[in-house]
Order: sequence, then structure tokens, then C-alpha cells
Amino acid sequence: MLEASLQGLTALLQPTPMGFLVLGVALGLWGGALPGVGGPAQLAVLLPFAMLMAPINAIAFLIGVASVGNTGNTFTSVLVAVPGGSGSQATILDGYPMARRGEAKRALSASFMASMLGGIIGAFFLFASVPILKPLIRSFGSPELFMFTIWGISMVGILSAGAPVKGLLAGILGVLVSTIGQDEKSGVIRFDIGEPYLWNGISIVLVSLSVFAIPELIAMASRRGKVAEVTALGDTGIWQGIRDTFIHWKLVIRCSLVGVWVGILPGLGSSVADWFAYAHARQTEKNPESFGTGDVRGVIAPESSNNAKEGGDLIPTLFFGIPGGSSAALLLIGFVAVGLKPGPDIIDSQLDLVFAIIWALVFSQILASILCWTFIKPAAQICVLSYHILVPIIVALAMLSAYAANFTIEDIITLLGLSVLGFVMKKYGWPRAPFVLGVILGPKMELYLWLSIARYDMGWLLHPGVIVLGVLIFATFAYPVWRDRRERRVAA
Repeated sequence: MLEASLQGLTALLQPTPMGFLVLGVALGLWGGALPGVGGPAQLAVLLPFAMLMAPINAIAFLIGVASVGNTGNTFTSVLVAVPGGSGSQATILDGYPMARRGEAKRALSASFMASMLGGIIGAFFLFASVPILKPLIRSFGSPELFMFTIWGISMVGILSAGAPVKGLLAGILGVLVSTIGQDEKSGVIRFDIGEPYLWNGISIVLVSLSVFAIPELIAMASRRGKVAEVTALGDTGIWQGIRDTFIHWKLVIRCSLVGVWVGILPGLGSSVADWFAYAHARQTEKNPESFGTGDVRGVIAPESSNNAKEGGDLIPTLFFGIPGGSSAALLLIGFVAVGLKPGPDIIDSQLDLVFAIIWALVFSQILASILCWTFIKPAAQICVLSYHILVPIIVALAMLSAYAANFTIEDIITLLGLSVLGFVMKKYGWPRAPFVLGVILGPKMELYLWLSIARYDMGWLLHPGVIVLGVLIFATFAYPVWRDRRERRVAA
């Protein structure tokens, strides 16, 4: 293994592969920073070019593009509360309040350091965890995955700041919204109100923009101010953000492990990794009431997780040939096209290329963070722009991102309609994060429940994994109640 690792490193460090790695990282960051551009769409556009390259060049280029999008997403999430992609939604909850306090540089710097460390931890587990995780992956069936989706919504809902009941109801509402469209199992059209546009359901891009971005723009325009409520952004925020990450190094490691685990489980991916990590941080850290008000830990947790997820995602993709999501599926197509053979035999026949992938993952995270740190100061100036300039530009980008979902005018109409819901939720204190997570996990929850009943009837309820996850769900509900009672006793 040491020899194969050195062979992979030597091959990657050649000028041509490193040049393609740098190009891939730059394109991945650019796509991630523009809402609706990055992710699978960008990878699909670039995939035909990668198929014409030599294997090591294609590996460097594709890993560079695919692994750093969540790092680039952070710019818009922190500065203007517009999620650049599905992996950066939870970052808004604390990153944007920090930007409003004039701490945009600190939030961005902490997120980039956490992303780099999380990505490196994910790459390490890609190398070290295969013998342990192989039997564990195979032991997870549809019943366990169904319970896992319930656990995710429960964690985010019950831990919503000051409103656990509203949080759970918002999660349930999100699941109901996810049922709009054609049922993939039966072909039945549900809740389409006679509109063919709704047959494919509502895009998560539209949901995230309408729930997070548009309400914040309305609030900014109504107060006729800037993103930052102070005029001086400070020059020490960059180093403070780096220090924050190392101060909370235990949180970085725990949330990176959450990301790796979510990446390993097929069908979950970056759209929930950041939410799971954020919920874990709120449940385990001291003073959880500060989350959602501009706590740097609320930035570190999701950013550690969504980049560590990339390493976890590659474990089933490379060693089992089972992609965990759409980006991993496109990577798998690219790898096969240039001669890789994903599956159990790859360890014996192409171990040097596996290590080249691992090294590319490490270098891409380091390069991405360095490039992002370079642009923190000019990017942070967005926070002091007047709403006259900022709101029209962001609205135009939001409309463009919404139109890119299906390229129909109905996308814009849906965005405006859901924005009313997002504004009402913001105004009356309804947590928006559980709603978005419910929309994301709803289709998976329904699919896993259907598969469990079809395979095992009601016997799946007695599976050991289901029982263990059921206990964890109960603990998720019980822990906040126990914590509140303990705090009241201490105060008394």
C-alpha cells in the first residue's frame, strides 16, 4: 500500500495533472459561488472534455471540479443568504447573521478552514475505513435508511431555536410538499392541480431560494440598509476565523465524521450532510441557544461536514460501484470512461489510481481554501453595499437560478409563490430549516418505507438496526426536555 500510495502521489505531482487539478478547482469554486451553476450541472457539462484526457489527468480534473463546490457555495450563503448549492443551506443560519454584524471575514475564514480540515479528514477515511465499513454498508437496508431519514428531520426540527413544535410541524409540511408530482412507484399524479409543470415535483433549488434568499432580501429592502449593520468590517476577522476552527477542533472532527457517514449511505449526500452536522452541533455543544443568531460554531459544523462528505461518498462509488448521489454517478461515468474499474477488484488491480484520487482530494481542498482566502477581503465588501445596488442584483441571480431549474416561466411563478410562504415563516418565527430538510428527505423517506413494507411486510420494525435508530430518535426528543429541566434546577 505504501508503494501504491507513492506511485499515485508521484503521478499526480507531474506538471500536467497538477495543472488540470488547479483548473478543476478554479472551475469548481466559480460554479459553486454562482447559485444554480455548480454541482451536477457543471460536472455534466465538463464530463465530455474529461473523457478525452489521460486517466491521471481526468482524475485530477474531475476531483478538482466535484470536491470544492461546497467551499465556493459559502460566499453567497454568508454574504447575502442565498444558498449557492444544497450543501450550503445550513451555513446561512449563522453565517448570514455574522455578516450582518460585520463579521463576514471571520465567518468566511472559519468556513474555509473547516472545509479544508473536513475534506482532509474525509480523504483519510476514504483510505483507512474500507475494511471496517464494508460489512456495515451491506447491513443497511431500506428499513434502516427509512429510520435514518426520520432521525434527520427529528434532529433539525426538535432543536429549532425556541420552537421545537413549530420545527417538527415545519418538517412535516416539507415532507407533504415533497409528495407533489408523480409517484415513481405507482405512476399516480398527486396534488398537481391540473398543471403538467408539477408532475416532476418542486425543485429543491426553488424551495431553498424562496425560503432563505427572498425573505432576507425583503427584510433588507424594508429596513433600507446593508447586509452588515456596522460600517467597519475589521481586518482581524480572517485570522480570528482560523483560530475559531482550531478552538473548536473537536466539533470539526465530530461533524466531519457525520459528513463521512452521510456520504457513505447511498441516496443522502450533501443535501443533508450539513443539516445533520448542524443538528448534532446544537445537540452536543454548550449554550445551544446562541445557534441561529451568529454563532461561529454554526458555520464550522456544516462546513466541516459537507466537504468531509466527499470522501465518504467515494467509498461506495469506488469500492462497490454504487454512487451515493448524482455527482458521484457522474464521477463514476467519467472514471469508467478513462479506464478505471470501480468495484471490489479495484483494490487489487488499480490501487495506485485509488491513491491518486485520495491525494487529489487532499490537494483540491487545500488549493480551494487558499484561493478562497485570497478573495475574502474583496468579497466581504458586498456587506457594505447599499440595498439599492445589492437587492436588484441578487433578485436577478435568484430569478436566473430559479429559471435554470426547468427552464420554464412556471419556475419563476413557483419561486414567487413559495417566497410568500418563506416570508410568513420568517415573520412569525417558524423555523425554515426543517421545512427545507423535509422537502429534501421526503422522497427518500417514502421510497424506503415502500421498499421496507414490500420486502418485509411489518416485520421490518423488529430489525436490530431499526430498533437502535428508534432509540436514538426517542433520545433526540427526550434530550432537550431533560436538558431544559436540568438547567431550570440549576437556576433554581
